[in-house]
Amino acid sequence: MSRLNDSLAATAPKLLAACLLAAAASAQEPGKASVFPALDQLSGSIESLVSHVSPSVVRIRVMRYSTEQGGRADAVVSEEEAVGSGVIIDPTGYILTNAHVVAGARSIKVNLTPGGEQSAEKVIAQSYAPAVDATLTGIFKEGDLALIKVDATGLQALRLADYTRLRQGQVVFAFGSPQGLQNSVSMGVISSIARQVDPDSPFLYIQTDTAINPGNSGGPLVNTAGEVVGLNTFILSQSGGNEGVGFAIPSTLIQWVYPQLRKRGHVHRSLVGLGFQAITPTLAAALKLSRSSGVLISDVRPGGPAEAAGIKLNDILISVDGRDVDAAPALMEFFYHQASGQPVSIRVLRGTQEMSFKIVPVQEPHQADRLEEFADPAEALIPSLGILGVTIDKRITAIAGQLRLPSGVIVVARSPNPSGIDTGLQVSDVIYAVNGDFIVDVEMLKAAIGRVKPGDPVALLIERSGQLQYVAFEIP
Repeated sequence: MSRLNDSLAATAPKLLAACLLAAAASAQEPGKASVFPALDQLSGSIESLVSHVSPSVVRIRVMRYSTEQGGRADAVVSEEEAVGSGVIIDPTGYILTNAHVVAGARSIKVNLTPGGEQSAEKVIAQSYAPAVDATLTGIFKEGDLALIKVDATGLQALRLADYTRLRQGQVVFAFGSPQGLQNSVSMGVISSIARQVDPDSPFLYIQTDTAINPGNSGGPLVNTAGEVVGLNTFILSQSGGNEGVGFAIPSTLIQWVYPQLRKRGHVHRSLVGLGFQAITPTLAAALKLSRSSGVLISDVRPGGPAEAAGIKLNDILISVDGRDVDAAPALMEFFYHQASGQPVSIRVLRGTQEMSFKIVPVQEPHQADRLEEFADPAEALIPSLGILGVTIDKRITAIAGQLRLPSGVIVVARSPNPSGIDTGLQVSDVIYAVNGDFIVDVEMLKAAIGRVKPGDPVALLIERSGQLQYVAFEIP
């Protein structure tokens, strides 16, 4: 019976494809002129666009641990699979997706879409094709963006569109794997070029009526030129499915984040030491503000650049570098694009008086940058793992936060690996054990790896984002 089932599983796609092809052939009437040539032309243009874009879109399958409450007070930990989408951004294997798609991933696998002429048989066969392993290169949780990489070259990548040319009503196409259905496409229009989901957030989203469902997250929203105008990220829905209100991360944010994720694995931001909040009529009345809308300075951090410049709590922001500011998203470039050390001109309303200030932003230290300060390359370099590692101590714990175990080695940077293998280790991972043997410092880790012979398997017990997991590979 087992052999029979295997045989059916192997032949079913071909049989189904043959039936579909036969049905299609019988429905055609060669030589008959089209009654609607304009529609045929439109259809042909869409087919060409889809044929161009599809090879750049991937399905992403992620395995992660999830915690569920049992019938009693105890928590049950189980393994779950999540499905999302991604878009190839560079021919050498770099793929953009959403941060929430790969969050907490134990493993990431990618299904690539082949190019060329489609047929029913090829499409069905693709759904059974094996996936390739991917590694997480960088993540920007605030903007819900992540960069992963597969070991491949010569892939077909898509260009990013110019966000300033996006217009309401523009025709767009959403690509991805809704409900896990690989290489799906839907068509719609731009409902709004800028939507603010949270009044106090600096992030804007593109709104579209294009059909977007769970599994589309991380897939591209493209224009009629086949350029990425945004990355599909979430929907507003009462039913959990598409209701024509989908949102995508604009290409302008991707253009800024992608190079940094590729270079550093994280995003550098300029620190000004200010907190902002949208002014509501209620807030204005309670604080007796001179305006009932706009942006209120709700926090001035002690010792920060803004305090040094003279900005005060409850000042109302008027303009930044001569550009009027009437909502938090207008500050996006101020927060994320402004280079440290470059003065910024700010005008505020204090009571009824307008005042001008110069703020000099400083670079906000990232956790990974702060950890790297403790690394002596001569002692921290572990070439066979392609990392710089630092022994966990009180100083490291103060930066990294509470860890699951009191001793181990934290990855503070990646380095070229002479063997060329990708261990899957990321900056901020904490290594606790090698092949079941616990280690307490860098010297023990080096010794444990040094005892591994070429061809032997290695399993490192690590902590990543508060969860324990293994990364496994072989030393060549």
